[in-house]
Amino acid sequence: MSDPLPGSETSSLPHAVFLRRLAGTRERSVEARLGRAAFVALRLVDLLQEQAVPAAAFHYQHGATGRACQGFPADCTEAAHLTGVVASAADAFQTRDIRLLFPALFAYAHFLEDELRLEEALDVLDTLQRVTGEVLRADDQIAARLRTARVLRKLNRFDEAQGAYEEGRALAAAAGDRHSDLLSRIGQGYVVTARGNLPEAENRLRAVLADAETLGDREAQALAHQGVAVALTSGGQPLDAIPHLWQAFQRYQDDIQRARALTDLGGLLLIVGDTRAAERALTEAIRRGGNQDFTRNAMIELMSCASFRRDRVGFERWRERCEAAAELMPPNIHADFMLKAAIGWARFGLLDRAEKLLTDGLRLAEAAGLHEFTFRIERIKAGLNACDCKDRVDETSPSPPGTDVRWESVREVSASLARLEA
Repeated sequence: MSDPLPGSETSSLPHAVFLRRLAGTRERSVEARLGRAAFVALRLVDLLQEQAVPAAAFHYQHGATGRACQGFPADCTEAAHLTGVVASAADAFQTRDIRLLFPALFAYAHFLEDELRLEEALDVLDTLQRVTGEVLRADDQIAARLRTARVLRKLNRFDEAQGAYEEGRALAAAAGDRHSDLLSRIGQGYVVTARGNLPEAENRLRAVLADAETLGDREAQALAHQGVAVALTSGGQPLDAIPHLWQAFQRYQDDIQRARALTDLGGLLLIVGDTRAAERALTEAIRRGGNQDFTRNAMIELMSCASFRRDRVGFERWRERCEAAAELMPPNIHADFMLKAAIGWARFGLLDRAEKLLTDGLRLAEAAGLHEFTFRIERIKAGLNACDCKDRVDETSPSPPGTDVRWESVREVSASLARLEA
């Protein structure tokens, strides 16, 4: 097989999205080699769609693809996924059972989504649907449609996401799968949230929550609580959102999902000024999350907690840990880190450092098309000399403790976090 190279001549190739990794990187870098290996692995899968592929042709390409997936570091998770895809393709060819592709391709798409390689994840999911057609079991078809919908939503392709959620819901209804029906409705609620109709999103998600409670579906309850929290937070109501995130944490069974909820909870507690509870939630999230991507968010928020409390030692400790992980951060997380590190330096009177970092962050945000971050950074930068550097200048400030009955719920969550730590 000829070695694919990035460029305009490959833009129309299937799986060309993986060849973008070759652009701007050394040809033999791990990243470039992974992009090339993913491309040829998925091209191998494409062969299974063809009628009467000669065994010799398939085995030749299988051998070449296997060699492309070798020689990576032992701890390279993506290489392990690609090896699984190649093995599943061989099994599917040998047994003539195309359904054997599903576990490896679905797992690889999930990995890419978690790494925020969303275009690549969508390519894998599209390949799965195109090659397998309608032969998958009903539950696998439903899972694939809902995963595709979620990736489309994260890519802000809302019309397509809505359509995929509707397809998933129709498949769930035909299979009598009430759980997947609830998941589809929750996903549609997230789409409505992203489009800005927050009252409608909240109403939809609360309706799903009621149905999930009637069915005793704890996972759907957790997801619905978290969805309501997102809608409320987007509407500037962090005090109302905090109890919902705590309820989500309590209902999740998976430790990674619980840690994600704690990360979001810590961010909200910081917004309302309860730094002690925020630090408890975020520290616990890091303990449970290990090397998961969201732990980088948790470290950034812990850095903000330290600067909020004017703890210079703690701020520098977390800033250095974030700096060490910066290469692994996607642009939106990296921009968030730069913004909050700059705010921290401004709080400690280091305005020159803060201004330089804000300038770098603005350049990053503009290059990545992160319009919200561009606005926020420009706003902070404009007020820097006046040291107008509150931790969340773009958030609605809640009422001080004692003047709003909703603070009682926040105090209860804070006390529960203290018991969790004990």
